[in-house]
Amino acid sequence: MSLLTGKTVVVSGVGAGLGHQVAAAVVRDGGNAVLGARTEANLAKSAAEIDPDGTHTAYRSTDITDERQCVALAELGVERFGRIDAVVQVAAWDSYFGGLEEADFTTWQSVIDVNLLGSLRMTRACLPALKAAGGSVVFIGTQSAVAAPTQVSQAAYAASKGALTSAMYSLARELGPHRIRVNTVLPGWMWGPPVQAFVQFTAQTEKVPESDVLKRLTSRMALPDLATDGDVADAAVFLASDRARAITGQSLLVNAGELMR
Repeated sequence: MSLLTGKTVVVSGVGAGLGHQVAAAVVRDGGNAVLGARTEANLAKSAAEIDPDGTHTAYRSTDITDERQCVALAELGVERFGRIDAVVQVAAWDSYFGGLEEADFTTWQSVIDVNLLGSLRMTRACLPALKAAGGSVVFIGTQSAVAAPTQVSQAAYAASKGALTSAMYSLARELGPHRIRVNTVLPGWMWGPPVQAFVQFTAQTEKVPESDVLKRLTSRMALPDLATDGDVADAAVFLASDRARAITGQSLLVNAGELMR
């Protein structure tokens, strides 16, 4: 039996990268995927690629800063598949760069509204269905929340995801009596569209081969290859499945051994 046979998983933030890979892994492993993201065209494209006949997917345009839209996505899962067994929070604002000195705290507040509060909104929207049969909440965090990278400065992103990881501990305790597990996956450098763009941009800026930039990233890792979007998706699907039934309140680094804790 596949990991998610008969299970329904809500996946927020489905675009070209990690969200798509998580949704694809859910369907691959026998589950139903309820896709949410702000751009409906991205949702339609992802659903068509991973589930051409539409049997195991449903989607709705969803902005996780809007509580009503979060509730509507959760309701879609129940209406279409009769239940929600897990929610994987991928949606995030990760494109604001910089540290403290140049910080625009209005933008920081928006980053926190998406990455922390948006994830909590989506989780709360799914709670009635999760309480009905128990289940799993999986947050996608970042290694940057526990170890600042040297290549880029994303203080707001790191702080918001660190707050989400801290919230995970309280949620794991609060929701545990309902047999709802809450865990976080912490990716490091993850080969997918954002990192591909970073490698290309850096190579062009420095006028060096892309392979040199990639080697610079992998040189600090125990394994010689970057983790991929698919690797992170597989970790999220494991935590969403019953095979992780005794795991809650944990953070799992998926980073090819760059940071070990």
